[in-house]
Amino acid sequence: MSTAILTGLPVPGSQLAPELRSLGFDVRSAQRPEDLPGLLAEVPPGERVALVDPSFVGHTHALRLALTDPRFPAAAVSGAMAVQAEARPALGRALADLAGAPAPAAAGASVAVNTPSTATGVLVDRVAAALEDRGTAVHRPELGSLVATVPAGPEAAFAARKAVDAVDDEAVRLRTAVKSRDGFFTTFFISPYSRYIARWCARRGLTPNQVTTASLLTALIAAGCAATGTRGGFVAAGALLLFSFVLDCTDGQLARYSLQYSTLGAWLDATFDRAKEYAYYAGLALGAARGGDDVWALALGAMVLQTCRHVVDFSFNESNHDASANTSPTAALSDKLDSVGWTVWVRRMIVLPIGERWAMIAVLTAVTTPRTVFYVLLVGCAFAACYTTAGRVLRSLTRKATRTDRAAQALAELADSGPLAESVARGSTRRAPRAGFVAPLLAAFGAAVVLVDSAVSGPSWACVGAAVAYAFFSGLAVSAPLKGALDWLVPPFFRAAEYGTVLILAARSEVNGALPAAFGLVAAVAYHHYDTVYRIKGGSGAPPRWLVRLTGGHEGRTLVVAVLAAALADRGTDFTLALTALAVGIALLVVVESIRFWVSSGAPAVHDEGEPA
Repeated sequence: MSTAILTGLPVPGSQLAPELRSLGFDVRSAQRPEDLPGLLAEVPPGERVALVDPSFVGHTHALRLALTDPRFPAAAVSGAMAVQAEARPALGRALADLAGAPAPAAAGASVAVNTPSTATGVLVDRVAAALEDRGTAVHRPELGSLVATVPAGPEAAFAARKAVDAVDDEAVRLRTAVKSRDGFFTTFFISPYSRYIARWCARRGLTPNQVTTASLLTALIAAGCAATGTRGGFVAAGALLLFSFVLDCTDGQLARYSLQYSTLGAWLDATFDRAKEYAYYAGLALGAARGGDDVWALALGAMVLQTCRHVVDFSFNESNHDASANTSPTAALSDKLDSVGWTVWVRRMIVLPIGERWAMIAVLTAVTTPRTVFYVLLVGCAFAACYTTAGRVLRSLTRKATRTDRAAQALAELADSGPLAESVARGSTRRAPRAGFVAPLLAAFGAAVVLVDSAVSGPSWACVGAAVAYAFFSGLAVSAPLKGALDWLVPPFFRAAEYGTVLILAARSEVNGALPAAFGLVAAVAYHHYDTVYRIKGGSGAPPRWLVRLTGGHEGRTLVVAVLAAALADRGTDFTLALTALAVGIALLVVVESIRFWVSSGAPAVHDEGEPA
């Protein structure tokens, strides 16, 4: 249990102590300010500890935001603060500093309800300011209409309580459980009622991880229904896919409603969406096969296109994460369009985000055929990919910005280069950042060589030579820091080359079962790439180099598939078995290491507040 220490004697008639207990705190009181270090020392070092002024007046949810959010080492509102275990030593030093410093002349906080007071005599606010002075980041949650203050006298206290009564705490909590930025379908067809499902789950003690798991299981059942190949199965699959999406929205809203963030939840949230969607593609392909229609190539193409779209998003965002002089006329125009109501929704819908995409897939599954579903999905995603990529290219070309070493490192990690590309990069004499667009041109040329040769030659030793050339050019592409205006295109080109080669060679082999095996291989590799993205977003860097080298890197895997195709494609199911074995081996390596990382104590609590494309 966490501990809350009141920094003075409780105020008669105050409900502060019961409110703190309802938030899971064991409440203690300091008779005098000098008693605080001793009370703090009595709290086990691994527990969260909060300091609250006994005269605090405010909403319970304001306290919840300041005291219970696990994502921040320290957080505070006026009159209340909390620190996690990692910030406990800094809190002890801040109290020691204040013990020898004279208090400011002011005796209490102002009645301002939303702005933390750091220049007044309120002890808690002074401690929070001292923590910041010592270099500990103190999160200040946005309170909006919520009240959090330490009134300076009876009149201020009356005004503060009146302000508390004027705002419905629960209504604010429900409203803020929903993402501030979401797609049209999610905003108007899911969130109006899913937030109440989230509250229902919270009141029954359900966790976001349990809801996330329920969403995954529902999607897998939907995939199973689609795999039956019957019209009733397709209708049930569409309905269950939509319900899975409702639960997918609910888990995040439950996390925000109850502030139940966790590293395990971050991992589940980061991977299950893709697992659900791609499992559903496989279910549709199996269902079509039962009716005599082979759409595995379309299913794999949809997965390749969707994953490459995400890589474009991630690479662009990472390359400009902390770029200096980050200005662009294109970005200014985009911001201007975002200020006009109807254009906001059109621009969000046109990129076919997850809500719109899943709704489209569900409806088409129920009323058409799997082949139609994939045709429409491929056309829609291709248009969305062209739209978003073209806009980002224009921004990059018109933006006068300097990319940082951190951005270059992130792009290098997203590239997923293996031993072959590393050897070429080390052998290159080029080390300084390149001017112009050399890196993406090299990556694009290498990708074009292997993709075109695969399409023209099919499974042959000529394709193996093209894969060797691809490894060479991909090594040259990453031989210098990726700081160019369009260097964020390098990882997407690599993904398109690897996934596309697997798709083309499996399709050209005309071997029974090769395309489903290729689907499994690309799914395993895509999981590795998504895992890399979320580790980078969490600030922990890419997966360990031994894992990248052991899985061969993108160029190594491309070469291995080319060799397998050339050697085994004319031997029937041997090629299918080889692809399956490769898929299983890579899946075991990346999934086991990923689980080890995400359940470790050092894993970042990554929670994406924007809706992924």
